[in-house]
Amino acid sequence: MRKFGLIGYPLTHSFSKKYFTSKFEKEGILDCQYDLYEIQDISHFPKILSENPLLEGINVTIPYKEKVIPFLDELDPACQKIGAVNCIQIKGGKLRGFNTDYIGFKQSLESFLGEIRSKALVLGTGGASKAVVQVLSDLGIPFLMVSRNPSQNANWITYGDLEENRGILESHHLIVNTTPVGTYPKTEEMPEINLNYITGMHKVYDLVYNPEKTFLMRSMEARGALVKNGLEMLQLQAEAAWKIWN
Repeated sequence: MRKFGLIGYPLTHSFSKKYFTSKFEKEGILDCQYDLYEIQDISHFPKILSENPLLEGINVTIPYKEKVIPFLDELDPACQKIGAVNCIQIKGGKLRGFNTDYIGFKQSLESFLGEIRSKALVLGTGGASKAVVQVLSDLGIPFLMVSRNPSQNANWITYGDLEENRGILESHHLIVNTTPVGTYPKTEEMPEINLNYITGMHKVYDLVYNPEKTFLMRSMEARGALVKNGLEMLQLQAEAAWKIWN
């Protein structure tokens, strides 16, 4: 039996297990299984490996996309540039890290944006944001990262800066939420964005997929913005992971 799985915390509402279990059933793949490995600390990762010697591939989710890197033998060159891992190939006793979030987000974003390229705001600065900002850089889209905490980074602003300077939202029409804010079960929460500055010029890409339409998306849509959730990105990154493992 070929084994695959996901590490992260928490994993109560995992997309990956449902997706791969369904994929195996639909495609008649009988010799594979996909399991969840919920660990409260990344130090437990080696134990997962030792207890599951048949593992061939692992997905990585919050909060371990950066923390897992020291445990790997090598990184795919593109992944090294991004600085976060969401897919691990286990082959010949070696662990190699990849970032299929990049692949999934890039394909999904390009279809969402069409020909129009606007300046972007990236909400959040964690592991999920790293693939997003790499995609924006590679597509030539100028961006600012928005955090609760101040930084000396020139591309980094706070939510307070957004509130004080309405010109930022007026000139940055693409908003990408990489935070887990609004995820089930806390579905009536959203990042601190002043909705008075949102217009029909804005496009909002929320990496959250549960619920299907987040409070952020509903609120922005009510102001005329075009919105999209992260489900397509997840599907694309999952298929990219499957190709890597095979």
